[in-house]
Amino acid sequence: MDFDFTPEQKMIRETVRDFAQREIKPIAAELDRTERFPIEIFEKMGKLGLLGLPIPEEYGGSGADFISYCLALEELGQACAGTALSYEAHISLASMPILHFGTEEQKKKYLVPLAKGEALGSFGLTENGAGSDAGGTKTTARLKGDEWVINGTKIYNTNGGYAKYVVLTALTDKENRGISAFIVPTDAPGFSVSKAYEKMGMRASNTVELILEDVRIPKENLLGPLHRGFRQFLATLDNGRVAIAALAIGIAQAAFDTALEYSKSREQFGKPISKFQSVSNKLADMAMHLDLARNAVYKAAWLHDQNRPYTKEAAFAKLFASETCTQTCLDAIQVLGGNGYMREYPVERHLRDAKLIEIGEGTSEVQRLVIARQLGC
Repeated sequence: MDFDFTPEQKMIRETVRDFAQREIKPIAAELDRTERFPIEIFEKMGKLGLLGLPIPEEYGGSGADFISYCLALEELGQACAGTALSYEAHISLASMPILHFGTEEQKKKYLVPLAKGEALGSFGLTENGAGSDAGGTKTTARLKGDEWVINGTKIYNTNGGYAKYVVLTALTDKENRGISAFIVPTDAPGFSVSKAYEKMGMRASNTVELILEDVRIPKENLLGPLHRGFRQFLATLDNGRVAIAALAIGIAQAAFDTALEYSKSREQFGKPISKFQSVSNKLADMAMHLDLARNAVYKAAWLHDQNRPYTKEAAFAKLFASETCTQTCLDAIQVLGGNGYMREYPVERHLRDAKLIEIGEGTSEVQRLVIARQLGC
């Protein structure tokens, strides 16, 4: 059993760390304050080959493994969680479905520009009546001649206001609740962005509502077999959950680092607060849970790279890493005391960012359901 990363994985981690600390971290607070989507950062990541990091080279990507992708997410998450979230959505939720379920023609037409950073991708699954119950999709797609006509509304779409392509689900068989997946260009007539959401955290990430009114796309834009879209996205969410868990590790690490450094420099009663058992015990617990969460994430990523089943492990990783992330941020604020509550320090931003990880790509409650089902309960 080898817990070391390969030289290639270490190189990717260092490259992303250098970029994130130099280009993203210095503007993270400003992005959060202004709710600005850093399109210039994504253009730079595209030139570095990061927007297609785990995509095979034949489709314009860098050909890295899934572990490397998770390492990149961890580093981006430490610098700016909102930027990392948009990065994760572009790859895990938009590019990966095309890679796994697309035809060769679809991969060359849509995946290549996504992987090269020439286009940004989005994912349309959630609706007002279809959140955790994604099978409750109301958006419809009807085949008329050689075109699909799509009508409906998708909410909470990450990157939706900047994406060139959206991969989304729609009902194609009302009687049997058959759901299919489609690749929809955002410049198609009838496609519009209704509003951008004002959010508690992840404010650098663009999140919008999408409206589709008689949007016509070519028949060949059906992604995967007809009526199999729901199953496809369950598989998509497995890799997405591991990736979002890696992002959670990044946020938690940033909060922990701030708390540890602060505890060693902040003095009370004549000594650093890190020397008080109540504080040192808290830091010890934070470090322990962070390391255990990291192990869960990279075990799931390793299983993905080995083409072995990992649905249960993905849920383990997502559940434990997300809840560890939130608790670590709460504890970091407690270590900093009143300073932790102020925007002068980043831990309050980390906490606001962290909470979404317990909700997006399957809530903690859904993860427990997935685990229980994998156990045969």
